[in-house]
Amino acid sequence: MGTFFGHWLVTAIALMAADWMLDGVHVGSGLALAFGALLLGLVNALVRPVLVVLTLPITVLTLGLFYLVVNGAAFALASFLAPGVSVSSFGSAVAGALVVTLVSWGLSWLTRRTQEARRF
Repeated sequence: MGTFFGHWLVTAIALMAADWMLDGVHVGSGLALAFGALLLGLVNALVRPVLVVLTLPITVLTLGLFYLVVNGAAFALASFLAPGVSVSSFGSAVAGALVVTLVSWGLSWLTRRTQEARRF
C-alpha cells in the first residue's frame, strides 16, 4: 500500500488495535480514530526524525533502547494533540507505540505479500 490513504488506513487499524489491547490507550470515536491516525502519521513524519537525531548519542549508549522512549514521546504527543484520543501514562504511550509499530509492520507485510502474489 504505497498511497497516503493506505498508510492512513493501516495506522488507523493499528491505533484501534492499541486501544483494544491496552487499558491505558483510549480512542473515543471513529472520528477521533481517523484524526488520531492522521496526527500520528504527521508526528511520525515531522517530529520523530528530529527527536531521533537529537537523541542519537543516548540511543547509541543504550544500544537502541532509548528509541522506545522516542517512539513513546511521539505517540504521547500525537495523543495529546488529537481530541478523543487519550493515553493514561508514559508507559502506556511506549506500549501503545510498540503495538502500533508491530501491527502496522504486520499489516504492511501482509499487503505487500498479497500485491506480490497478484503480479505473478
